[in-house]
Amino acid sequence: MQLILILLTVIAGMGLSVEAGLLGPLGQQVGHLWATFSIFGVGAGLTFLLMLFFAPRNAPSFFAQPSWQLMGGILGVGYVVFLTMAVPVIGITPAMIAILAGQISKSLLIDHFGWLGMPAKKMDKNRVIALIFIVIALVLVAMDKVA
Repeated sequence: MQLILILLTVIAGMGLSVEAGLLGPLGQQVGHLWATFSIFGVGAGLTFLLMLFFAPRNAPSFFAQPSWQLMGGILGVGYVVFLTMAVPVIGITPAMIAILAGQISKSLLIDHFGWLGMPAKKMDKNRVIALIFIVIALVLVAMDKVA
């Protein structure tokens, strides 16, 4: 089951690259904030329909949850705005590797310290080496844009 979830997550990650390819040109045509709004508007509409037909009817109230958990929406907007601005300038590949480097570096800290209610998983040399390889990939790909 874990392998299937990893595979589905890789496929979802591929969708982020397509989203970046759509957002960059859209942001140049209508503006970065309008492009971001369109992504979240369409996403909210689709999520509403999915909730309407597939969400459990007896789920706990959304408003009863801790307010700090809603911060993901704020972070998501920042992510999409910066992605919309960066992709036309640096390209999809460097943008995705930069995002990955940021995600992995913060994920290592969240796992290590058990932040956000996650179980602690200590940082080891393999995880650090993996992050170093991602940073090396970013440097190699970004050098192409600088040269």
